[in-house]
Amino acid sequence: MASGARGSEAQTTTDHETIRKWAEARNGRPASVKGTHKGDDGGILRIDFDEQEEGLEPITWDEFFKTFEDRELAFLYQDEIDGNKSRFFKLVSRKH
Repeated sequence: MASGARGSEAQTTTDHETIRKWAEARNGRPASVKGTHKGDDGGILRIDFDEQEEGLEPITWDEFFKTFEDRELAFLYQDEIDGNKSRFFKLVSRKH
């Protein structure tokens, strides 16, 4: 990190409202990777920022969080880096 640069520590949460607010503050929407759905399986989850990314399809927050809970995931994220909103996030297992 450059001298004087300041980032924030990554945090982990399972709180749906925290996740939704973090994503929406960065123009993010729930999505899944196209072609990864099988039946009730929600596919590979992502958050899509700004214009819809090719290869992702929009899903509802309800669909996102159903899959999130079914897979016992946690949301690892960073609020800011160098004074700007960070888009860094990763979906990780709650089990260690």
